Amino acid sequence: MSYYKQLFLFFNILLLSINNSFAQNKSTAKIDSLMKEFHQAGFFNGNILAAKNNKIIYNASFGFADAAKTVKLTPDYRFNIGSITKEFSAVALLQLQEQGKLKLDDHVSKYIPELPKWADKVTLKNLLQYTSGIPNVNWKKIKSNQDIFDDLKLIDKLDFVPGTQYNYNMNNVFLRQFIVEKITGMTYKKYITKNIFKPCKMSSAEITPIVDEKFVAKGFNNKLIEDKPDFLVGGTFLTTTDLLKFLNCLHSKKLINENSLFALGQQFDLPDTQSSLGEAKFKNKKLIDHSHDGRAGSYEALLVSDLNEKLTVILLGNNYNGKLFEISDTIKAIMNNRKNSSLKK
Repeated sequence: MSYYKQLFLFFNILLLSINNSFAQNKSTAKIDSLMKEFHQAGFFNGNILAAKNNKIIYNASFGFADAAKTVKLTPDYRFNIGSITKEFSAVALLQLQEQGKLKLDDHVSKYIPELPKWADKVTLKNLLQYTSGIPNVNWKKIKSNQDIFDDLKLIDKLDFVPGTQYNYNMNNVFLRQFIVEKITGMTYKKYITKNIFKPCKMSSAEITPIVDEKFVAKGFNNKLIEDKPDFLVGGTFLTTTDLLKFLNCLHSKKLINENSLFALGQQFDLPDTQSSLGEAKFKNKKLIDHSHDGRAGSYEALLVSDLNEKLTVILLGNNYNGKLFEISDTIKAIMNNRKNSSLKK
């Protein structure tokens, strides 16, 4: 290639880079302006992160970390991510399957033989897809994880034949956690920390019960009443940045392989059902869309990843207002240079 052609190519690349940078800065300014409006309107109190092409383009905090509204949030604050935490127990089971320590077609009784006869009928796949038929947790009598296990032993029959219906409930998730502990000999908290948080460099992520209370956003309702602490093992507190690190690890197959990721994204064949990844769309077995929302008390959380467009929006709040999907749709529209008017004031 001649010197002049090289020079021409260099200036074209430089111009493209400048245009992309200008467009990104313009999008960031729009996102910031809208987020300020959403916060002032009372739609959002929490942290937001937006990433494009594997780079964080926006990372900001709005509102307060406590019910008294004396401590302002910063990006260092951690939030309870509610149902999104279910992805960790699901990933753990698939890691163990890849290691040859279990199969998704195995029955629960293989690993927890002390459970009643219904455990002979429920497979690990049923637990992942919420098709086990196991009744929901009896929350009125639960004060510890041992209470959950004891309550499972008192169940005498399933609500339906496993694999024939769908019932999204926490007993499926608690059983996943118990099975991880039975197979590995580790506490669930230790396993997730060692095999998911550390490999993904999620330095602030912590499984409940929380030991380090530093930079923990306190959940509070619109009457400014603070949530009671979460005493059960399995909930997760983390930052927006750490949740992005998890998604990057998961989507790039650093935690589990492509076949395992596809297995986790399968859901029961009825409308309004969820997979272990929440809402997951595939094309030729490749993940192209991944979204999952969560709520725990006054905490609310949402992750939305469009793998084709290489964009991710993460919203973590500690004062539930139920507007995260509308906010996310608006942010995505800005990042894709489209108009969106889904958020109604």
